[in-house]
Amino acid sequence: MADDERDDDDGALDLASRLTHEHHQSLKLWLRMLSCTVRIENEIRSRLRASFGITLPRFDLMAQLERHPDGLRMGELSKRMMVTGGNVTGITDQLEQEKLVVRVPDPRDRRAYAVKLTEEGRRAFGEMAAVHERWIEELLEGVPGEDKARLIELLSQMKRRLDANDKA
Repeated sequence: MADDERDDDDGALDLASRLTHEHHQSLKLWLRMLSCTVRIENEIRSRLRASFGITLPRFDLMAQLERHPDGLRMGELSKRMMVTGGNVTGITDQLEQEKLVVRVPDPRDRRAYAVKLTEEGRRAFGEMAAVHERWIEELLEGVPGEDKARLIELLSQMKRRLDANDKA
């Protein structure tokens, strides 16, 4: 078995490595991408909890709001985070109790509310985001820059094709 088929140093196999030669190459690719994503996500989830006492979904919600200083409506947050509205409401309630976000009337529709980071939320997220970026750099440091650029290009092509298929 090739070294790149091993999941980690203890020799455990990842999902893609369990497939036989008869399996389609696209399935192997998808499982390899999934395996890498899950491993990185689990490590980040663990580090966020240990270092900041925050969950990955809460971090993700704050990241969305940081990109939109005027705030986002709950439905938009749900869509961007790919979770149910109930999940967004629960996360928002927790962050609001901690004074990291606030609900404000939506200027485009006074019947609706948008969620915004508070100044404290912006400060806390800025600190977490800087550390998060260092963690990602650390986790991917073994991948040469040229390979990262090529992977980004290939995955961007794949995303464009998938987006085009969604519109068809």
